[in-house]
Amino acid sequence: MDWIANPEVWFGLLSLTLIEIVLGIDNIVFISILAGKLPQEKRATAFRVGLSIALVMRVVLLLSITWILGLTATLFVVFGEPVTGRDLILITGGLFLIWKSVREIHDKLEGEEHAAHIPQSVTFASVIVQIAILDLVFSLDSVLTAIGMSNLLGVMIAAVVISIILMMVYARPVANFVEAHPTVKMLALAFLVLIGANLVAEGTGVHIPKGYTYFAMAFAVSVEMLNLRLRRRAATPVKLREPQLKSPE
Repeated sequence: MDWIANPEVWFGLLSLTLIEIVLGIDNIVFISILAGKLPQEKRATAFRVGLSIALVMRVVLLLSITWILGLTATLFVVFGEPVTGRDLILITGGLFLIWKSVREIHDKLEGEEHAAHIPQSVTFASVIVQIAILDLVFSLDSVLTAIGMSNLLGVMIAAVVISIILMMVYARPVANFVEAHPTVKMLALAFLVLIGANLVAEGTGVHIPKGYTYFAMAFAVSVEMLNLRLRRRAATPVKLREPQLKSPE
């Protein structure tokens, strides 16, 4: 119980929780876009199931640290470059994320008439399967980050659990905001393409510092917030003052 009085443990827990929340934003956006294809009454359930899968995957992967570290072992070599299990997961997940996001962007640009000619085969089960696939990729990234920041399993699990609980609390407002603003949704899809490209690059041995990616995303979001505010002001009717007549003296 000495860890209770150790400030380094609490600081590590706070820092890791914040990082896990930042990494989880991508997960929330992806789940919100997929859940948006379902009927309104099923979306909340899809959110809970999707984030619950993410929580279970993260905890299981943390409890399997030996296996996680083994993913960095070389499986084979391509053009002189070693390929690991982690690389294969990142490349596969990144390509899937790019394909899914580009397809969503294409459907949005084609409009409702194009969507009406596409067979509607979206089911609750298919959405959950797609969420689970991406949860695995995001969970692996999250767990590797946790392992790199702390050597205490309890701190890592606590940070993951706290971050997922916070994501469950605020996931619905984030999803509603994205769904209510088409330009924000398009921006979120573009972010997912960027994240997918980063995953593929990471899997092929090209390291792109996450700070660059998050700075670009934060800058784009700030510009979009200004655009939203500008459109809101433009849509607000301006009340003209009626001229006041002077009463005759």
